[in-house]
Amino acid sequence: MDKKLIKKINKLKKEKGAIILAHNYQRPEIYEVADFIGDSFELSKKARDATEKIIVFCGVKFMAETAKILSPDKTILLPEITAGCPMADMIGVEELVNFKKEHPNAKVVSYVNTNADTKTETDVCCTSSNAVEIVEGIDADEILFVPDKNLGSYVQKKTSKKIISWNGFCVVHERIRKEAILEMRKKYSEAIIIAHPECRSEVVDACDYAMSTGGMVKFARENNGKTIILATERDMINRLKRDNPNNKYLTVGGPCVNMKRTTLNSVLRALEDEIYEIELSDDVLTRAKDAIVRMVGG
Repeated sequence: MDKKLIKKINKLKKEKGAIILAHNYQRPEIYEVADFIGDSFELSKKARDATEKIIVFCGVKFMAETAKILSPDKTILLPEITAGCPMADMIGVEELVNFKKEHPNAKVVSYVNTNADTKTETDVCCTSSNAVEIVEGIDADEILFVPDKNLGSYVQKKTSKKIISWNGFCVVHERIRKEAILEMRKKYSEAIIIAHPECRSEVVDACDYAMSTGGMVKFARENNGKTIILATERDMINRLKRDNPNNKYLTVGGPCVNMKRTTLNSVLRALEDEIYEIELSDDVLTRAKDAIVRMVGG
């Protein structure tokens, strides 16, 4: 870990009056310069409430777009402009419009893991931490849930409403198999196994709990001396070790390549040159805002 580079970044962000936000899946070295580390829901609220005029968003594009929609007057910088989300690209705005035409009586709940223009055709957004609550609060019996079929399946088990899911998925969580969970169960019978709700339904059912990454952080903080196995992105264990090293952490997940694109060098470059600013049209900013505000509250 480059301590000189970390020191340089921390000094520069103070000089520029910037705040650095980082998703839980980021590289451990990014944690060292981040002012706040969290899941999509926590980061959305932090971006909205930040007093700083420059936000360096260490995550993927849809997260930075969400921050821009909530705070259009702030400068939102994405250190790696190629850091996208394959799941977000699995549904476009035209596809959503057609999906709505096929189900005219349904309301649209878009996972926050969608691109900004898709959110313009959305009634309300959600994250994995509040998806069930959001769906239950909508005055409709049918819900079009996009783009994650696995999170949609998870929500369906928790509600009496009819969930009609798009056929999208997270490439990292989709690769996790039930067999891997059962094998870990045999090897570590005392372990607590936690899945992310983006996992396949049979994987979630084979685990002890399902929760967002923010929920995982809270769980790890509140439990000591445990063996915890995670069915989520591989390096989430680094986040949990940071908060509570007294547990033993194992994982069955692989890496999110896009989350790993951000490096200390790219964060420094973004701060120095203020490059890769997120820019959205006034139309998108206006039409997408209500759905996101309903998600975060306020």
